[in-house]
Amino acid sequence: MRAKGEYLFTSESVSEGHPDKVADRISDTIVDAFLAADPYARVACETLVTTNRIVLAGEVRGPEQLTHEHLIHLARLAVRDIGYDQAGFSWKDAEVSCHLHAQSADIAQGVDAIGNKDEGAGDQGIMFGYACTETEHLMPAPIHYAHLILRRMAEMRHNRDPLVEGLLPDSKSQVTLKYVDGKPVKATSIVVSTQHVEGMEQSQIKRMLWPIVESSLPKGWMCPEEEFYVNPTGKFVIGGPDGDCGLTGRKIIVDTYGGACPHGGGAFSGKDPTKVDRSAAYMCRYLAKNVVAAGLAERCTIQVSYAIGVSKPLSVYFDLHETGKDIDEVKLAKVVQDLVNLSPRGIREHLHMNRPIYVPTSAYGHFGREPDEEKGTFTWERTDLVPALKAAFGH
Repeated sequence: MRAKGEYLFTSESVSEGHPDKVADRISDTIVDAFLAADPYARVACETLVTTNRIVLAGEVRGPEQLTHEHLIHLARLAVRDIGYDQAGFSWKDAEVSCHLHAQSADIAQGVDAIGNKDEGAGDQGIMFGYACTETEHLMPAPIHYAHLILRRMAEMRHNRDPLVEGLLPDSKSQVTLKYVDGKPVKATSIVVSTQHVEGMEQSQIKRMLWPIVESSLPKGWMCPEEEFYVNPTGKFVIGGPDGDCGLTGRKIIVDTYGGACPHGGGAFSGKDPTKVDRSAAYMCRYLAKNVVAAGLAERCTIQVSYAIGVSKPLSVYFDLHETGKDIDEVKLAKVVQDLVNLSPRGIREHLHMNRPIYVPTSAYGHFGREPDEEKGTFTWERTDLVPALKAAFGH
């Protein structure tokens, strides 16, 4: 995003009940099941959901007790937790098929550590990370508030709050903010579409959502009433996988920074941490966040790249968007690589990623979340590199 002048910027989010997010949730449920049984299991699970049907496919390597029958059971429980027990999509009677099979030996030989060979990247690819000072979580403001609106709606629904009675799991949000000289100052328009039971009026839902949305934004940021769009088509009864097919990994901009920075070549959900599409993208967020948290810059983008079977990154690139406090970006790349081992193994060990911690990432963004030391989740949101980075640059 630009640093000068006035402009509008928009990001969107989708709820845990959106078809693509249902698929992400199921895929990450499978990842967590394998990692709980074996921290070094390999998983690449894709999920398709449609009208009363769930299909699992992909490659795995792990304990034999994780049978197809058990994984099908876990998929049903994931759907139940989201809240789907509807005629067109129910956790109880949806047809679930599992086509997961053994990981390719050709891929395994490139990834596994053998003899003097360190663990290699699970695939080639480029990954990006980003952080900025727009919110306390060092995330771009539009995606932060788009997520927050839907998370609050979901929490109220799960808690059976009468203020959202009649709302169902599938929902989307879109937040457009006005920027002045690179700083967000207010919302100019907001869109919320939410699935609901038959018989609810559009105006009723708009009145229901107004206080939730307004309280999710900083004071005075709410858009004009005529720019608050709720269920613009007028009706949203048929939703979730019954209304639209869902696939794993199809909401990568929602998952990351809402379009505020570049995105790499891969999605996250359904992949164990040897897949650098996931683990290296998390590491990039960790590094970018620590650079900004250390006060070295107001904005930071980092790119890394890997080759399949090769442990070291092929490139590490920083862009501080002319906000660096007398920081040489080439030196920063060298300092970071001295502080953190950016091999796939080094990333997994530094961020403690070989654990069943991925289900919570499957909705409302992989970044900008609170790390939970007890559960071990969102370790890439810690800012424990700040002292070392400050020392390296005399801050």
